[in-house]
Amino acid sequence: MLKDILKETEEHMQKSVEVFQRDLAGMRAGRAHPALLEKVPVDYYGTTTPLQHLAAISAPEPRVLVVQPFDKSAVSSIEKALMKADLGVSVRVDGALLRVNVPQLTEERRRDLVKQLRRQLEEAKVAVRNVRRDGLDALKRSQKAGEVSEDEERRGQTDIQRLTDQYIKELDRLAEAREKDIMTP
Repeated sequence: MLKDILKETEEHMQKSVEVFQRDLAGMRAGRAHPALLEKVPVDYYGTTTPLQHLAAISAPEPRVLVVQPFDKSAVSSIEKALMKADLGVSVRVDGALLRVNVPQLTEERRRDLVKQLRRQLEEAKVAVRNVRRDGLDALKRSQKAGEVSEDEERRGQTDIQRLTDQYIKELDRLAEAREKDIMTP
């Protein structure tokens, strides 16, 4: 029973870290990254669809993204959606594909992005702590039900705290690396 609780707790903490990583990938930094455009909503035949479902997105150069629609008739819809998304990029239609130029970030914008990064980091840490709380609650319920002994419960609490510390360090490491990337011109 104890192993099941620890395994489930660790899986949930890992998922929190993965969500944070995806959020970081979508955050604009000094370089062009395909994740910047993946979630842009495009009105495609009356249905709002994420851009990643309508086109291949690549970064052939550090400041340029290339969007290659699967359906050539969607080029104008994608162009409108990119302009409407207000990402601070310029879009140029080049035949059947779009070139998205990502300009250099200003120092003020970099600081704003770092503030946003820190907010997201704190939300991810709260998510990990919530998973810890749920794991500890499950341990207490198991102990009250007689499924684990008091010693096992204490050992489980120690293991859950160790996992929590480990995943919070991982979140800090990811955030620090991304902050360095954002602040590098």
